[in-house]
Formats: sequence, structure tokens, C-alpha cells
Amino acid sequence: QVHLVESGGGLVQAGGSLRLSCAPSDESICIASVGWYRQAPGKGRELVAHITGGRNTFYVDSVKGRFTISRDNAKNTGYLQMNNLKPEDTAVYYCNADQCPSVEGIYEYPNWGQGTQVTVSS
Repeated sequence: QVHLVESGGGLVQAGGSLRLSCAPSDESICIASVGWYRQAPGKGRELVAHITGGRNTFYVDSVKGRFTISRDNAKNTGYLQMNNLKPEDTAVYYCNADQCPSVEGIYEYPNWGQGTQVTVSS
């Protein structure tokens, strides 16, 4: 199991932007497919965005046009750029990633980060 480290969360006003990062704590481990999930208070965990090893992407409808998922192979890091944030985006965001090589498709992997809080004020 790979331990992932997330960063980039925080408090921002509605309409603002944040960029989340996700990388393995062991830099020698390569990550391929990356998914970002979120869990708001009192709600279940939701897949927000996913990028496969082949760079195919998926977004939940509520973030399309506002969030962009990407991966930098040289830095072995996944990102979630979040623009035009809304109060309903407030949640703990979790990174989920697969080691290289990764099978194409959207899957939930056994490797998770500790979560990073994103709070959007109105």
C-alpha cells in the first residue's frame, strides 16, 4: 500500500481558486491513475475527478468547466486545479492513486492520502 500526501487545501472566498497536489511519500514509487474524492459533512464520499494512466479524464457534472485534473510524470505528482469555487465545494478532499503501470479505466485503489480541507465561504 502506498501512502499519499496531499497539500493545497485552505479557506477561500466563493469565486476563488485552489490547487491541490498529491504525491507518494516514498518518491521512488511511481503513480499513474489519480482520482480526487471529496466528503462533505454528513454526506458520503464522492468521486470528483479522475485521470487515467493514458490521460483520459472524468469529472462529476457539478465541477465540469471549473476543475481540471492533471498529472506531472516528471514530478510524480497529481493535481486538481479548482477555479470558481462555490460554498457547496466545501469538503475534505482525498487523493486516490494507482502505482505504475495502471490499467485504463476508473477504479478505486487501495492507496489514499490523509485528506485536505477545502472551505469556501460565501
